[in-house]
Amino acid sequence: MTTWDPAAFRDQVQQVLDDFLAAREAELAPLGPDAGRLVAEARTAVRGGKRFRASFCHWGYRAIRPDVADPAALARACASLEVLHASALVHDDYMDASDTRRGRPATHRTFEAEHRAAGWRGAPEQYGAAAAILLGDLLLGWAGDMLRGSGFGTQETAAGLALFEQCRSEVIAGQFLDVSVQARGRADVDTAMTVLRYKSAKYSIERPLHIGAGLAGATADQIEQLTRFGLPLGEAFQLRDDLLGVFGDPEETGKPAGDDLVEGKRTVLVALALDAASPAAARRLDGALGTPLGPADVDELRGIIEDSGARAQVEDVIGALADRAVAALQPADVDDHARVVLTELAAAATQRTL
Repeated sequence: MTTWDPAAFRDQVQQVLDDFLAAREAELAPLGPDAGRLVAEARTAVRGGKRFRASFCHWGYRAIRPDVADPAALARACASLEVLHASALVHDDYMDASDTRRGRPATHRTFEAEHRAAGWRGAPEQYGAAAAILLGDLLLGWAGDMLRGSGFGTQETAAGLALFEQCRSEVIAGQFLDVSVQARGRADVDTAMTVLRYKSAKYSIERPLHIGAGLAGATADQIEQLTRFGLPLGEAFQLRDDLLGVFGDPEETGKPAGDDLVEGKRTVLVALALDAASPAAARRLDGALGTPLGPADVDELRGIIEDSGARAQVEDVIGALADRAVAALQPADVDDHARVVLTELAAAATQRTL
């Protein structure tokens, strides 16, 4: 039994991504320097992160087929999910009007600043928006290309692509659910959970597991067993993200303090707080969401959420979901070593601070 090295795996994924983008840059070189600027921003978009999606894809494969016949092909398939993730983040940052991502300017802000510095015609904001939409679209297309050309046989590739296409549809539709919820300015707990499940939970853990397992030749029953592990774990993962969006340390998250409050996110955390807070506190929280907030405002809203018991409730739900996921994994028809590593990944995904 070999020991898995997460840091070495992340380095491997980054190298695969670097090689892929170098090839895309060469293909686009005839278009001139503007295409080069787009690829340069693509490199920024795929840099960093915990690589959870790639990791769950890798161990979804090895859960079914412990001995990897073509490590390079599997690495490319896993990396394709990080390209899909980068696409979603580029679009998400623009839709949420976020200024930063992982401590760096968001894509739309980067191109907006370039337009403004160059003194070009038109509105810098519109240029930045156009660039973010186009880069996100390009990354989305490249993700599918990368999986399709990863190097697996025709049958394995078809199985992986079918699951990838489901994942792609779910995350786009889930994003629209989220946009619609924010526009309406209200969401009960059940609605917020639906958004959480389809915008993030499924594509962060369940579908990567499925895609890896599909490439390994998993049966329908094995896919269902991985769902019983991956879906509750994905929900716990996103609930942790929601807590970090309000209570996270900016030095670790790379986002401003209380960023989700400024953006007006109608998360499960917020829905629970609005249900449990006093009428006056609930009105204050509801009215402040999505408005410019200073540090004192953020602290006040954090206090309302804390005092309502919502933060503690979400922590309890995270723990319960993670326990359910790990319990479901124990009797599953998967490789024993993969079961151990997936259990470790479950802890890493739900107990993180960024």
